[in-house]
Amino acid sequence: MDNILNDHNKDEFPPAHTAEHLLNQTMIRLFGCERSHNAHVERKKSKMSFLLDHKPSRQEEKEIERRMNELIEEDLPVTFEFVTRDNLPEGVSLDRLPDDASETIRLVRIGDYDVCPCIGKHVRSTSQIGRFEMLGTNWDEHERSFRVRFKIVQ
Repeated sequence: MDNILNDHNKDEFPPAHTAEHLLNQTMIRLFGCERSHNAHVERKKSKMSFLLDHKPSRQEEKEIERRMNELIEEDLPVTFEFVTRDNLPEGVSLDRLPDDASETIRLVRIGDYDVCPCIGKHVRSTSQIGRFEMLGTNWDEHERSFRVRFKIVQ
């Protein structure tokens, strides 16, 4: 039996899309925030925004880039599993899925580092991503939003 999943209208660049997952989890671990609230991930350059309690220091920005490249070099496997809504692993949220999302959910795992629902295209292991290069950041004090601009260099 084939799993019937939601329609998907994007054609992701798998290395950058997989890096998006890594960056989400890296920000969660470094800053205790939620996954990105605004992401535009493209082949040439990408940007993701996170709601944080403080503006990251230059040292913290360098740590984001260092950790991202360390994770890429670790060659973590990227795997998929199908679960039903009532069999989700602890910590996996369906908050961002559309209201009409299917009963069967595809989870994407990156080693033991990250797991989240996703139907996009990914590389088979993190070493296929390339190098993560931070292009710059912006801080919006009023919104408490930290935007990371990056590209993947292959």
